[in-house]
Amino acid sequence: MTRPGHVKALRERILKGSAILLFSTGLVAATNLLYNIVIARMLGAAGFGDASALYTLLMLFAAVTLSFQIVTSKFIARNPEILVRAQIYNTMLRRGWQVGLGIALLLAAGGAYLKSYFNLPAQHDLVLLAIATGVYIPLGVRRGKMQGCYDFRGMALNVIVEVAVKFGAALLFLHFGLGVTGVMTAILLSIIAAYLAGTPAAEYRTEQGRIAVAPFGEGMQAVLYFVGQVILSNIDILLVKHFFPLREAGIYAAVALVGRVVFMLCWSVVSSMFPVTASHTHRQAGRSMLYTGLLLVGGITSVFIAAVALVPETLWNHLLGERFLLGTGPAFSALLTQYALMTGIYSIAVVIMMYEISRRTGAAAWVQLGASVWLALAIWRYHDSLSQVILVQVFVMGGLLVTVTIALFNEPVESLPRPTAVEPLKRLRAAPEEEIVAQFLRGEFYHREFDPYRRDFQHLVEEADLEDPQQNFIRRALLFRRRGRLWRELPPGMEWWEVELTTSDLARLRSFPRNDWRRFAGGGFYLSEMIGRIQAELAAGQVSRFLKKLREIATDLQERQVPNAVLLIGIEGEYPLTIIEGNHRMAAAMLAMPESAHRRFRFYCGLSPNMNLCCWYNTDLRSLTRYARHTVRYMFRDFLVARSLRERRSRMETS
Repeated sequence: MTRPGHVKALRERILKGSAILLFSTGLVAATNLLYNIVIARMLGAAGFGDASALYTLLMLFAAVTLSFQIVTSKFIARNPEILVRAQIYNTMLRRGWQVGLGIALLLAAGGAYLKSYFNLPAQHDLVLLAIATGVYIPLGVRRGKMQGCYDFRGMALNVIVEVAVKFGAALLFLHFGLGVTGVMTAILLSIIAAYLAGTPAAEYRTEQGRIAVAPFGEGMQAVLYFVGQVILSNIDILLVKHFFPLREAGIYAAVALVGRVVFMLCWSVVSSMFPVTASHTHRQAGRSMLYTGLLLVGGITSVFIAAVALVPETLWNHLLGERFLLGTGPAFSALLTQYALMTGIYSIAVVIMMYEISRRTGAAAWVQLGASVWLALAIWRYHDSLSQVILVQVFVMGGLLVTVTIALFNEPVESLPRPTAVEPLKRLRAAPEEEIVAQFLRGEFYHREFDPYRRDFQHLVEEADLEDPQQNFIRRALLFRRRGRLWRELPPGMEWWEVELTTSDLARLRSFPRNDWRRFAGGGFYLSEMIGRIQAELAAGQVSRFLKKLREIATDLQERQVPNAVLLIGIEGEYPLTIIEGNHRMAAAMLAMPESAHRRFRFYCGLSPNMNLCCWYNTDLRSLTRYARHTVRYMFRDFLVARSLRERRSRMETS
């Protein structure tokens, strides 16, 4: 259990880190805004569109940079020993340079095609972009080291160095008439300056040997997440550059500056939240930090959207120049407001997704990648106007936010702490899967789904011969008629045991999270808590179908007229145990005979270290995605199971 003082300290660390990064990000955002206004005035709409397209390409490859940063941060935050941190840093830096060089060569080789597709003026600008990308990726490792060590001040200064060099060098090169090439040279110099400024202390620069970090799956999840993020954040600019005239593309690039400013401010909160949540795995603390991040980001986006909506059109004319906005009229302010709203929605979704990734290798990366593909296709189809392009993004970002929030609300908040001193489950014997299927089916066979099969197959259920392969096949097929979706979510390779529960084990039992049980959950599904709420309703004279059913089962228990098996699933150790068959029987026993409820039934428990993959045990974005994938995958197979049962029944009737 996490102490309230500890949670408060973690929250304060996030607030302090956010304050530092918000200040620096605000300064950087203001400088970037001024930088873009200056180069927009000096280059004109067409030239500014070219420069924005090149910078957007760099931001697309920033997916790899951010992946290196976040993985480095995550593993350094989890390892306080300086020697291990140095090994992680040097290993990741070496990989960063290798990947950066490879991407730079690919980008330079494809320069001619990119120049033609995006209507760019000079191919040598793409060579500068390739070199900048090669250095930008190892820069992510250096920033990840700062982030993982909670060196938020160092991160802030590093970003300030980058934007200051970029701004100063761009002014100098534009003064000498170098145009877009001068802007790209300034960007390259700023990345090199930031890399040099991020040189760590001597103990990190000394080669400490290699260490195995970032398992392939986790590293790929980070890459997939940031690929989706940079596509969602930048694909609109590139597609507008492709579909619209140069001047309109330049105007849209100016509108997109607003989104980049608000996203930079929100990302500062995420950057301070991520290493803290990654290094503290207790769920209560993680939720507290998540809510802190959501509150900060929600406040930032609300203020920014209101500010953009209230800014008069004349201010934009003054900043960008009447020649830049000539002919757009009030539409420019409307576009800015719409874009700010869209970015605000996405920023809130980012907080939730980064929380998911910091806690475990989540499915948020796949969800966001899918949204990025959907966005690209939607803009490709609907781009009659700049306003329509933004409206498409609002719908896609809204759908993304709803999707990633579903798991947040569906995951039960456990109001009881895990037992701190739990005896291991007493295992009586290993149970074959055929026996578990038979016991499961016996407890379910009264349901109406089995009415067509009861006459022909009841003897196979009541008097199961576990040595008969044909009987085992029929029982499994019958069970899958009703519980196939449940059974398929159980992780492969799990072990089934007949176990003996103790009185203390009752505090670990959770009911199956569905139907009427949700009304008594109160935020969690621990059965002992729900029994208290059920007793309160019974004492108050409440009448419902659910309560009536529990009373009837309690009466049948006295006469031993109910199945005598209860099936559980869980993880070995102190983790909760979830009932997947026998919820009502167990609840009725705890109501009618609380002292002996743990001795009333035969208990079978399926154990697996991967039980968190099962949505019936742990409801989160990853397990729900797995459930959806299985539903589609086995849809036709369920039809075949039903047909097989009908055929066997027909053969039995014929014979």
